[in-house]
Amino acid sequence: MSRRFPLLAVLTAAAATAAVAAPGAASASTTWLCKPGLASNPCTPGLATTTISPTGQTLGRVTPKATRNPKIDCFYVYPTVSNQSGPQATKRIDPEERSIALYQAARYSSACRVYAPMYRQVTIAGLLKPSSVTNRMRTTGYADVRAAWLDYLNHDNKGRGVVFIGHSQGSFVLRQLIAQEVDRKAAVRKRLVSAILLGGNVLVKKGSDHGGDFQNIKACHSATQLRCVIAFSTFGDTPPARAVFGRPDANVTVVGGRPVKNTEVLCTNPAALGGGSAPLTSIFPSAPFAPGTAIGIETTQVGLPQPAVGTPWIEAQAYTGECSSAGGADVLKITGETGAPVLKALPDATWGLHLVDANIALGDLVTDVQSQAKQFTAH
Repeated sequence: MSRRFPLLAVLTAAAATAAVAAPGAASASTTWLCKPGLASNPCTPGLATTTISPTGQTLGRVTPKATRNPKIDCFYVYPTVSNQSGPQATKRIDPEERSIALYQAARYSSACRVYAPMYRQVTIAGLLKPSSVTNRMRTTGYADVRAAWLDYLNHDNKGRGVVFIGHSQGSFVLRQLIAQEVDRKAAVRKRLVSAILLGGNVLVKKGSDHGGDFQNIKACHSATQLRCVIAFSTFGDTPPARAVFGRPDANVTVVGGRPVKNTEVLCTNPAALGGGSAPLTSIFPSAPFAPGTAIGIETTQVGLPQPAVGTPWIEAQAYTGECSSAGGADVLKITGETGAPVLKALPDATWGLHLVDANIALGDLVTDVQSQAKQFTAH
């Protein structure tokens, strides 16, 4: 995993060529990684948390209060994590999917019921060898997620509000799903609480907060705003010219088969949705990520502190974040507090801090969802 993955080309192609699944997709075809009542659910851990200083020193222990009987749901689509040997994953639940659900989705269980479908994604092996990935493989992954979404709507939603959560390949899939199945459908759009689409180059018209991927769904500007999008990619330095994230591909991309010109990548700071700089609340599990897997190995090299603690979670305020357009790329630029570790861009500088997108401001994202949930319930 030392060389630059062709992720953007592969996933942009996936968004452009994905075929729409049949509306009557059977619910029996959905394999749920996370779902209320599911045995051995990685999305419902305890919430006990050890707080640490920027230098990694233990400060104390807290247990956040979870919402009893939450009124909203979260629909999560995980990023590229499959360690299976072929270019396309099966729906088998492996340790890496369980780990990524814990790292990226489980904390939201304090505010929502979490649903996460398995899908036949392009694997890490497929990203390393793009010639092995066919258009059929790309369309299959999207079709799996769409079928799961329709399954959820038909059997579990019952008019509840929904937060979409995605990262990387998951965000690329959700960009298409939301554009086709939510943004265009007023009745479904009313159920949207928000969408958190990280590391996925969400597009808006230049100088606007919508109009690229979505015509009706705007960027979030406050934690009480509904039917809006939070999106960013994290960098510790100014993105280089060939950065994978922060810039539209040659300022022209394809969304739903239509060329969209004059767009830019959306950046919203989850700790300051109205704009500006703010301290970020980072939260990550104390358990290591699926030891022995490719992503597990990379995760240990990023540089986040891993003190031995007796709680499932670690929380720190070690970085400040602000949306930046330096170098022509729209990204969440982070700066470390005194003594905070300098995080390493992996697999190289063009990817920035992609591996920490979901956790660098997880505390702020969960707080945003809690506020939006209250607003949705009140209305």
